[in-house]
Amino acid sequence: MLCAFDFDGTLAPIEVDPGLVYMPAAVARRLDILSSYASIAVVTGRAVADVQARLGFAPSYVVGNHGLEGVPGCVFDAHFPLLCAEWEKSLHAMLQRHGLASSGVRIENKGCSLSVHYRLARDREYVESQLATLIERLTPAPHLVGGKCVFNLLPAAGMDKGAAVNRLMEDCGAAGALYVGDDVTDEDVFRLRRRDLVTVRVEPATGTCADFFLHHRLGMVQLLDELISRLRRHS
Repeated sequence: MLCAFDFDGTLAPIEVDPGLVYMPAAVARRLDILSSYASIAVVTGRAVADVQARLGFAPSYVVGNHGLEGVPGCVFDAHFPLLCAEWEKSLHAMLQRHGLASSGVRIENKGCSLSVHYRLARDREYVESQLATLIERLTPAPHLVGGKCVFNLLPAAGMDKGAAVNRLMEDCGAAGALYVGDDVTDEDVFRLRRRDLVTVRVEPATGTCADFFLHHRLGMVQLLDELISRLRRHS
């Protein structure tokens, strides 16, 4: 089978500074063991090169930029970095004009997508509203995906996490798959509703399409132990 996981908030804790996030050793050890019985994929909004240095083990697949990078058989689109650079330049200029440059907003250019963080904003609700308005003015319009104190800007023509998981299942010939995520960006997988795919959301949320949920990210250790035990017996 294929076992696929989001990274931030799922395999690793969310930090105020995303640069400080690393996978806990207890999770990395279990994923390494699980890889003996299943194909493992990490499907994240981070760039592939960024997340690979934070894993502590070698999964079968690492898919970055919400599905735009690292999917087998998909050619990297050289236009995406140019588009993101233009969005980044426009957003910095708009933040300056509207007095938001020092409001706690941080723009993270991941090569194929942008993440506009506002976790450090003093008035998050106000800053969130202002950012949403500014992002609507970008041209060409990005595919906008929300998150936990972040706006994710993706090229409209690109692949999302749901399409990426479909491609991964096809590539490894999986008879079934499990996907675990914690955020709005993972709903593209949850909405697939495939009979051969079980989806799990970290922390309950209204309106989610996930089949099941974990009460807290710390439940990942118990989930991985259960997967290892069941797959070991099956093998």
